[in-house]
Amino acid sequence: MDSRKIVSLKFLPVLLFGAMFAGTCLAHADSKSAGPAKVEVRKTDSRWQLYVNRQPFYIKGAGLEFGDQERLAAAGGNSFRTWRTDNGRETGQQILDRARKNGLYVTMGLDLSRERHGFDYSDTKAVAKQLANIKAQVLKFKDHPALLMWDIGNELNLNSKNPKVWDAVNDISKMIHQVDPNHPTTTSLAGISKGLIDQIKVHAPDLDLLCVQSYADIVNLPRQLRDSGWDGPYAVTEWGATGHWECGKTGWGAPIEENSSIKADAYRKRYETAIASDTKNCLGSYVFLWGQKQERTPTWYGMFLPSDEATETVDVMQYLWTGVWPEFRSPQLKGFWLDEKTAGQNVRLTAGQGYAAKVLVQSPADATLTYVWEVMEESSAQSVGGDSEVQPRRLPGLVSSKSSGSAQLKAPEKTGAYRLFVYALDSHGKAAYANIPFFVDAGTSSVAAKP
Repeated sequence: MDSRKIVSLKFLPVLLFGAMFAGTCLAHADSKSAGPAKVEVRKTDSRWQLYVNRQPFYIKGAGLEFGDQERLAAAGGNSFRTWRTDNGRETGQQILDRARKNGLYVTMGLDLSRERHGFDYSDTKAVAKQLANIKAQVLKFKDHPALLMWDIGNELNLNSKNPKVWDAVNDISKMIHQVDPNHPTTTSLAGISKGLIDQIKVHAPDLDLLCVQSYADIVNLPRQLRDSGWDGPYAVTEWGATGHWECGKTGWGAPIEENSSIKADAYRKRYETAIASDTKNCLGSYVFLWGQKQERTPTWYGMFLPSDEATETVDVMQYLWTGVWPEFRSPQLKGFWLDEKTAGQNVRLTAGQGYAAKVLVQSPADATLTYVWEVMEESSAQSVGGDSEVQPRRLPGLVSSKSSGSAQLKAPEKTGAYRLFVYALDSHGKAAYANIPFFVDAGTSSVAAKP
């Protein structure tokens, strides 16, 4: 999704509410000031607190690469995090300028090379070159009034064995503190364990706080923090849908994605259980992902569809951030069946044969629903840590809609693994969705290729 799209007029009431809410909650000292915000992490009254311009600040944020800043502010968010200073569509300057205009603060990612991609943290010349590159980025953006903190690397512990990575992180943190006295430093970890925390305490003590990233397992974060021995300040920089590595799988190994309503319920429970419940050490969080991306499917982690509609998870986050539900609630998906089976029932079809599909969606009385159906090949990606994936091939012409919530699928002629997607789009820019993985077997008269 291109975050530079103009927000349509149908979102105007929500945007006005969000703008008013943000204006009362954010800590920008002077909208005309061009100086940096003074951001501090302090321990007061037995708890850790983030301060912006001497005012308490709790992060109500989202991971936002190409997503819509305006709708984030409208929903009551006050911050977003990036994974790099320049995302390829907008420069760091454009990102920060736009954030300031929207009353948002930015945890700016500093993209460090990863061991799993072949970088050697024992190579002193390569490490020094990286530090110089990062310093140039810090110097470029350190005085921007929308900057909140620096996030040094993302999930550097994932598939990593060399503890010298944390020496490099520590050197970058020290460099930042020398040239930028106004913004804290952190790094985002893939999960948490005692061994990992012990390494960071030894090799990267200069960091001001830690950031943790966890998905379905985030409900165990309070216990994991205790077991790891971390009693300092932290934020959660990624959390959201159940990960594709955490869910059930079909008999042929396809991960089973939860539908939009199950995800929305999980987001609320995970936030209340693992984030809002910690009033001592947690400085807030960034939900993943305020936008859309391909990772196993086009819908797994994004809170918006590729066609830009908001899903029920956006409604939930607005409620959690503001205590107020949006005026127009998203459709709720109550069930989805292919050949009278659900996604977890190992749906196997015969090549070239026809099968009934049905979806049950509940929507507000004044919302008109439009249904979109599509078939995709199953993803063969084996990437980890959110690395780039190619979207699987779409197969048009296999679904004919019979009525509002039902359709007829003609199974592909080639044997193999596929998914049937359904999207219920309403007249307010909201949507529900689900998909069912299925496997096509060759028929007795089929000329389908072997898997």
